[in-house]
Amino acid sequence: MRRAFFAKAAAALAAVGLGSRAAAQGSPQPGTAAQGQSRRQVRVVYQLSEGIDQAVRAMGNLRNHLAGAPGTKIVVVALGYGVDFLVEGARDSRGNTFDAPVGALASMGVEFRVCRNTLTARRIAEDKLLLETKIVQAGVVEIARLQFDEGYAYIKP
Repeated sequence: MRRAFFAKAAAALAAVGLGSRAAAQGSPQPGTAAQGQSRRQVRVVYQLSEGIDQAVRAMGNLRNHLAGAPGTKIVVVALGYGVDFLVEGARDSRGNTFDAPVGALASMGVEFRVCRNTLTARRIAEDKLLLETKIVQAGVVEIARLQFDEGYAYIKP
């Protein structure tokens, strides 16, 4: 229990450091063309539906995405076997849990949404999910809504 707390705290502190460094690097310099112009925030939805191996790849993609394009609004929608990494105690092939990386990404603004239809079909209790998750009724509907109504770009790692 204490080890998990310290791992989460360290991940959160690292995320804050990375976020502030990325924000400073992404700021336009005085006299550049970007100064004084308002830019629309880039919004991206990541679909995770293939299980733990895809989630491992996605964690790296998400960190790289935020490092390369700070300020990007990212929503991860998990459905099917993609919800597995958001269940408490889930581990990758090396035995690492996902709670610290998910917590760090959430502290950087990444949202994690989980398909209720999947939870029902797979008999996964909502209280077994990581605290950073938000439940939506249908993952595919959420992805389509984000793309059509809110202009999100789509990525499936």
